[in-house]
Amino acid sequence: MPGTEPVAGVGDKPMPLGDPVRLLLAGDVMTGRGIDQVLAQPGDPTLYEDFVKDARDYVRLAEALHGPIGAPVAPAYPWGEALAEMDRRAPHLRIVNLETAVTRSGEPWPAKGIHYRMNPANVGCLQAARIDACTLANNHVLDWGRTGLLDTLQALRQAGLQTAGAGSDGGAAWAPARLPLPPTESGRGQLLLFGLAAPGSGVPNGWAAAPRRAGIALLPDLRPATARQVAEDIARQRRANDLVVVSLHWGPNWGLDVPRAHRDFARQLIDAGAADLVHGHSSHHPLPVELYRGRLILYGCGDLLNDYEGIGAHPDPYAELRGPAGNGLRSDVGCLYFATLQAGSGRLIRLDVVPLQLKRFRLAVADAGVQDWLARVFRANGLGVGRQPLRQRDGSWLLRGGSGG
Repeated sequence: MPGTEPVAGVGDKPMPLGDPVRLLLAGDVMTGRGIDQVLAQPGDPTLYEDFVKDARDYVRLAEALHGPIGAPVAPAYPWGEALAEMDRRAPHLRIVNLETAVTRSGEPWPAKGIHYRMNPANVGCLQAARIDACTLANNHVLDWGRTGLLDTLQALRQAGLQTAGAGSDGGAAWAPARLPLPPTESGRGQLLLFGLAAPGSGVPNGWAAAPRRAGIALLPDLRPATARQVAEDIARQRRANDLVVVSLHWGPNWGLDVPRAHRDFARQLIDAGAADLVHGHSSHHPLPVELYRGRLILYGCGDLLNDYEGIGAHPDPYAELRGPAGNGLRSDVGCLYFATLQAGSGRLIRLDVVPLQLKRFRLAVADAGVQDWLARVFRANGLGVGRQPLRQRDGSWLLRGGSGG
């Protein structure tokens, strides 16, 4: 596709020092509930929500908007145009935040309004996109209790996917996933993927992992002392030639503002040399990005896959300050973030953002309305995060590396 640069592939021939490593990063992948119901082996559709009691109702809402889905669908169906885009740009590693339990068992977590789960028999949906690792430190992975979490870990492990941010005990939850990087002249390193969740993202306090209790890596807060502790933990595990991605589930579901606490925490991890890239998620829509001291901060990648299609846009109370009103905050816009980093330093060479649009639970090419809406997201005036990606002729958005922050 025009505007892209080749990236050396993984193989036996070492890359020269400083050659690029390309990562695919995406936000929330919510393959439970309605999406699970259109796959070949749907699980129990019973829901415990205030207004919707059957997951198939989300299918009906989507079909009423865009037409029949034609269930059952193939495992690759929800990914749609994303698969060709991923193959074309050939990332070395593919990383998403999986925001659903993968289980048939467990009890719904009490006093929680929304519960996501996908039948383990449908895990081929994740394999179809050749996902390498899933972060699990989020507010849905324990929707079906610790039994459901352990089932999730087992199903993903058996499917060949690595995980970060959740585990059978505290040590496992806080440990990084270790993903092989292409060899360089100075040796072969790893990408260390840390998954963390912050207060304020809807995670119940009881989900925190403990020495003898399954759960997630839940931060106590986003204060400087906590950032220092995270940085020290990463430093103890990082080796020469390694790159580090810190994946953070933080913030509310809606809103285009980037909280000061998020900016400070991400920058402190970079200042300490702990993070080469900060991968944020929780908002149902994309947020602005930042290039800080040459490193990339993705404050919110938005949902990539969800079953919200028939629900409509969420009101944006500040739309009149951001540009043309009327579109609200859209959760049907899924973005692929292709971050190309220098192998030795972790500095950003370029970020390519490819927007897609959910129609009939399938990622399709983004239309002009999506592109215009995304322009509002990347209009970061007053947010203090600097220059944003620029729209390209092929419909992607490009942020070139360089000095920043």
